[in-house]
Amino acid sequence: MSTEPPAAPRIPREAGAADYSVGAAAARRAFATEQTGAVLDHVGRFSADPGELPGNIENFMGSAQVPIGLAGPLRVDGEHAQGDFWVPLATVEGTLVASYNRGMKLLRASGGVKTTIVDDAMQRAPSFVFPSAREARAFGEWLTEHFEEIAAAAEETTGTGKLRDIEQYPAARIRYTRFNYTTGDAAGQNMTGKATLAACRWIVENCPLPIERYYLESNFATDKKASQVNMMRVRGKRVIAEATIPGDLLRSMMRVEPEALFRSRLVSTLGGAMAGVNNTGSHSANAITALFIATGQDAANVAESSAAYAFAELTPEGDYYYAITLPSLIVATYGGGTGLATQRECLELLGCYGTGGVRKFAEVVAATVLCGELSLSAAIVAEEWVEAHDQFGRNRP
Repeated sequence: MSTEPPAAPRIPREAGAADYSVGAAAARRAFATEQTGAVLDHVGRFSADPGELPGNIENFMGSAQVPIGLAGPLRVDGEHAQGDFWVPLATVEGTLVASYNRGMKLLRASGGVKTTIVDDAMQRAPSFVFPSAREARAFGEWLTEHFEEIAAAAEETTGTGKLRDIEQYPAARIRYTRFNYTTGDAAGQNMTGKATLAACRWIVENCPLPIERYYLESNFATDKKASQVNMMRVRGKRVIAEATIPGDLLRSMMRVEPEALFRSRLVSTLGGAMAGVNNTGSHSANAITALFIATGQDAANVAESSAAYAFAELTPEGDYYYAITLPSLIVATYGGGTGLATQRECLELLGCYGTGGVRKFAEVVAATVLCGELSLSAAIVAEEWVEAHDQFGRNRP
């Protein structure tokens, strides 16, 4: 004879706005301590106003305090970011801030980092299922013919999002699509989801072809997953950061010869190809994660954003040209976590908070990545990598 399992303890909650209060957070910490025995004194020390957190978190009980280091000045020669920037990096990895600071010093002495945004789109990827491939093919033609009406339906849901185009990829009796939007200063995942739902409902109501069903997301936008399609196309911002470093500076500041650095890049590129990586550079995820945490980005987007193409050349003068392409950098300066207290301060430190700041911020992120790529690759070639971590990166309680 079966019996009902005992009811699980319930996390304390209050009704309405009272759930986002100092008292409600304290009650949840006390509950967690009662259930586990863990003492949460530091989790409960925070400066954020809980009343500002609805829409960002549920069951709020405290904050994870990640140390923030300052690197710079980072000199950027961008189309949106111009001049020197002091960069906040939130991390617990010793050596990281020092390494980026070193790269920034090198590239500032070299004239700065040139940055270019070459594409900008956020996706939702619905798929449409038909009785056979022929109806799916006809649907593709119908979709192209009715783009303006579909865009109008999508854009009724947003004041800033614009449907740029719809990519189509047929397979079996399914028409996979990618709805590409520009999203202003927001990252735009929620915006594009809402807009595409409205578009799909309009399509179902108006398309004369026999749509058996549709799926709002078919895993073809690859949200929070690295993918080849986003590396070849774009998700978020496609940004290129590049610089030419004089050979004399590499010798005096990094203790490496340009030729040795270039040979190392060739070996690293081949090794990455053999391993099947989505990143032929060294460690773009370090800069991107540290900046994302400091500035209130969705940290899970590092999965896509850290994809990178690294490229290097030796110039006829013996200097070292290096470029990093970030094909799917997802950033925001408005909405999400960007308006929370410490996150907003870090964006304001960069002069990127709010409306009109997202492209500037994207260029700062890409330039920071380039500095770290050069610093780490030079440390490996100069055989200083392990020594640096021994000096700065050991904290063993």
